[in-house]
Amino acid sequence: MLELSGESLKKALRGGEITVSIIGLGHVGLPLACAWATAGARVIGVDRNESVVSMVNRGLNPVRDEPGLDEIVEDLVLANRLKATRDLPTAVRDSNVVILTIPTGVKWNEPGKPLDLMILREVLEDVANSMGRGKLVVIESTVPPGTTLNIAKPLLEEVSGLRVEEDFGLAYSPERIMSGHAYEDIVENYPKIVSSVGSKSLRAIKALYEVIARKGVIAVSSPIVAEFEKIVEGIYRDVNIALANELAKMAQALRVDFEEVRAAANSQPYCHLHKPGTGVGGYCIPIYPYFAMHVAMLEGLDLPLTRLARIINESMPEYIASLTLKAISTLGLKPGEARVSILGLAFRGDVGDTRLTPTYDLIRHLEAYDINDIAIHDPYAGGGSAKYPLYRSLEDALRERSIIVVATDHSIYKNIEPSKLIEMTGVEKVAIVDGRDIVDFKKLPEKNVVYVGVGRPWIIKL
Repeated sequence: MLELSGESLKKALRGGEITVSIIGLGHVGLPLACAWATAGARVIGVDRNESVVSMVNRGLNPVRDEPGLDEIVEDLVLANRLKATRDLPTAVRDSNVVILTIPTGVKWNEPGKPLDLMILREVLEDVANSMGRGKLVVIESTVPPGTTLNIAKPLLEEVSGLRVEEDFGLAYSPERIMSGHAYEDIVENYPKIVSSVGSKSLRAIKALYEVIARKGVIAVSSPIVAEFEKIVEGIYRDVNIALANELAKMAQALRVDFEEVRAAANSQPYCHLHKPGTGVGGYCIPIYPYFAMHVAMLEGLDLPLTRLARIINESMPEYIASLTLKAISTLGLKPGEARVSILGLAFRGDVGDTRLTPTYDLIRHLEAYDINDIAIHDPYAGGGSAKYPLYRSLEDALRERSIIVVATDHSIYKNIEPSKLIEMTGVEKVAIVDGRDIVDFKKLPEKNVVYVGVGRPWIIKL
């Protein structure tokens, strides 16, 4: 395969002559599998979860936050272009291209949050044990800079007994998706970044992705560049959000609306302030800074701005909890008397993804203040808290609750009139703690309400 020209590879992909195994059928892997299959490949999705494998083979989409995949998965399975299995060795042996989209992270409960690449190492070893000559191995998981060259390459070569660029190809191409429109991000929205350990691998990965990514392909000089680029995207957002959170607190102290300040500032093309909020969640932005700080430490460097941004953003659930405590006191209640409704369990608006959601940290800080009567509403998320009920019905979640904490920017919370929210509680006096600055506070009732946003002044109408 590595000996083929770029045009020959493109023709083979479009003609269904290339088989791709995607290892991991989650938020990244399944949309990616659909993109490759749509481009012409025959795709084998590999996952450890039997339920995921069964759903895909029945033409069903197991990734709830990607409703746009429902019809695509069904069509591809019916056309015999996509199937799923738990049998990784057979999938690797039957494939020309092997793509890893498995989770990486940090050990949150250990000092310094050391890297957790255990699953990546395990899968690489499994791939190496099953790999023959002519394969192209592609890592799409987000990893610390240096992982492809310093971990993947020697591991694959040692276990397989094969040599990279001579017997098999090795490339790194970071995923660049957002939950809710991952397939569109791959196919339509962004250029694809590709890199490799050598010229043969680079020619192959570049040609193949030129068929898939309509915004084009950007080939960078080494896997370290591509790995670093990916985490830089996340760190930029993390630092920007931390700045927004810091300035939002100042806006509250000045008794002005940070959203008004932000809109005015962003009218200047060199300013791009992000939105403040309850915290930063998901399995991307909270993790990438720790990848960078780990590698920097190995190089004898400190990243104080990156570290401080993490501290600020990780402190936001506690800050929202403190605003909630003050709101409870303003209503004349004690913490133990307060009945709280948290609106939003997912980490981001209009998706159900609860991975590393700041809402769980918010609940923990509320409990530290002896606030234990908590209901949670989320129209998208599943699971919830083992201790507190998760409601689908907004009316049920708000009934007889005097404290409303907006934790997630779901559209339903943006679009509802605050008077309607208050009406659903059925209580005389209500406090709204707006952790996302999305409630239209200008439409608050004239009495019996307390309001505060993360970047908005206190409004007390009692």
